[in-house]
Amino acid sequence: MSGSFVPRQLALALDHPVSFAREDFLSGPSNIAALTLIERWPDWPDRIVALIGPEGSGKSHLASIWAEAAGARVLSANLLSITDVPAALATGALVVEDLEAADLDEQALFHLINLAREEGAYLLLTGRLTMTGFPITIRDLASRLRAVPSVALVPPDEALLRSLLVKIAADRQLMFDEPLVNYLINRIERSFAAAHAAVRRLDDEAMRQHRPVTRALAAELFRTP
Repeated sequence: MSGSFVPRQLALALDHPVSFAREDFLSGPSNIAALTLIERWPDWPDRIVALIGPEGSGKSHLASIWAEAAGARVLSANLLSITDVPAALATGALVVEDLEAADLDEQALFHLINLAREEGAYLLLTGRLTMTGFPITIRDLASRLRAVPSVALVPPDEALLRSLLVKIAADRQLMFDEPLVNYLINRIERSFAAAHAAVRRLDDEAMRQHRPVTRALAAELFRTP
């Protein structure tokens, strides 16, 4: 085997921690309504609210900000079970993240919402689907979800997407200069997921080739036909 061979998987084995501190949240027109909701707690329209948005849109970041302020526990929706409901509400505040129909214990969620109402606890739900369109088989649960006030996070405008690219890069200890950001802005989908994917692709390829992350590298990876 040649001594110059570099296994590609080495670039994928590194962990890149992301800060969920309030000062690291990037706000813009796409998420200002959601941020306002989180920051106005406990002055909410209801004790149970939902944040709805696509992958990477900042739902977890906002949920973390609120959990810190409210002393809330954080639980993945697919781990919710009916026996754990009382303990989950022990602090009087709970985040249920990534609400999806798959692997969801509907009875547990129904019990959780009812108990939260009875105890006056605060509940923050996050997910990709609107509460009105969520596919639920338990009719009373569907009715309760439809009544939950929701705030949507929508795709970012150009200014926020620029800031997002720089922040994601910084989380990976990369420096994105203006020419590189300008190049990417015109070649990726205007979405949070696309920004994360673009930075990850550049970082992985730069490590594989032992090169810096530059506009030239981006041109090789994102060149349009």
